[in-house]
Amino acid sequence: MTIDLPIQVRSIIDILHGHGHEAYAVGGAVRDAYLGRIPKDWDVTTDARPEQVKSIFKRTVDTGLQHGTVTVLIGKCAYEVTTYRVDGEYLDSRHPKDVTFTSSLVEDLKRRDFTINAMAYNDEEGLIDEFGGAKDLENGIIRTVGSAKERFSEDALRMLRAVRFSAQLGFDIESETSKAIAELSSTISNISAERIRDELLKLIESDNPGHIVELYNLGLTKHFLPEFDDMMACEQNSKHHMYNVGMHTVVALKNIEANRILRLTMLLHDTGKPGTKSVDEDGSNHFYNHQILSADITNKVLRRLKLDNNTRKRVVTLVRYHDERPVLKKKTVRRKIVEIGDDAFPDLFAVNRADTLAQSMYKREEKLKYIDAFEAMYNEIVAESDCIRMADLEITGRDIIDLGLKESPDIGKILKELFDEVIDEPSKNNEEYLKKRAIEIINNLET
Repeated sequence: MTIDLPIQVRSIIDILHGHGHEAYAVGGAVRDAYLGRIPKDWDVTTDARPEQVKSIFKRTVDTGLQHGTVTVLIGKCAYEVTTYRVDGEYLDSRHPKDVTFTSSLVEDLKRRDFTINAMAYNDEEGLIDEFGGAKDLENGIIRTVGSAKERFSEDALRMLRAVRFSAQLGFDIESETSKAIAELSSTISNISAERIRDELLKLIESDNPGHIVELYNLGLTKHFLPEFDDMMACEQNSKHHMYNVGMHTVVALKNIEANRILRLTMLLHDTGKPGTKSVDEDGSNHFYNHQILSADITNKVLRRLKLDNNTRKRVVTLVRYHDERPVLKKKTVRRKIVEIGDDAFPDLFAVNRADTLAQSMYKREEKLKYIDAFEAMYNEIVAESDCIRMADLEITGRDIIDLGLKESPDIGKILKELFDEVIDEPSKNNEEYLKKRAIEIINNLET
């Protein structure tokens, strides 16, 4: 087959050829191009040594010379050019102790993780596929290059990558590859939280987030996300549910858009259920205040996985309030907006719907109508520009000082009292009224 290489990649290959070297596009870009996808990054592999690459191209960056990688800059684009290599012994389930450069493309491809990532291409020779990657692409199979146990013993992260690729591509994992993952699953503990996080995020943000069940089935989640295992073991004997907590979570993941905040929220929204489960006299399960415990667990999980603070705080908020059902009166909804924070809307409605659609059919239509009404009332409040933030008040701390009160903590208390009034009655948010009320409050403070 013919792959349409970007002009810059073709130029790098041609220049290396012109200097007497072999060169090919390699790895994930070749895989994606074969599938008709648009590759995000293009890498080049060559028999030229790093110092030779640096001498051939005018603009380069020393990316990883010890591993043979030089970044070649063409215009505003950057491409990694890596020398054929053979990896030495792996001592930490992640990195080779050393690498040896080789003049053999096949030896370089042999060290790669999966057959679908071990193909190379240039325009002169076409597709180089020594390990059946193209056939596996056509059959929708994730298979290691050579011995699965060897590949995963070299780099335990490859086990997560296998499941992540299966999710992103909608492929099945070949049986021997699956068996090796299950046997070596505990070695994932040797991998850093950051690398595990990155693979997990790519999986849940894919078109097939339900493949997280494969991580569970293969014994991986218990080593980095045991909370998911707890959910998979937690039954829900309730007319509101038709799945255990784990499978409810999986269905909820599928019901929401591929947005990092939303997918993380659905993954973790019921983590508190195993710890709050109770049984009533009829044998039905209840999970009172599970959302509070879920938020606490979510905070700990996201810290453990080294998520950034903004993501962590947004997800924790959505988890904490995912089960909110305020009385649909504007005063009540305004107070709920203030409590939750208006920046959590409308994500909260998306979470509510995904959660509901992963429950049983019992009162589902009624629940969805409530969410629609809740959202409509929220939108009305926003459209009417009701005061829902302290900054929206038509009076400031400086105004209160000008009314005769010295700077003190009382200023904040006064603003809070005025804000509470305005939340209940937005018409009171006018300067004349608020100054009059502030004077009354100041006088009461002084008596």
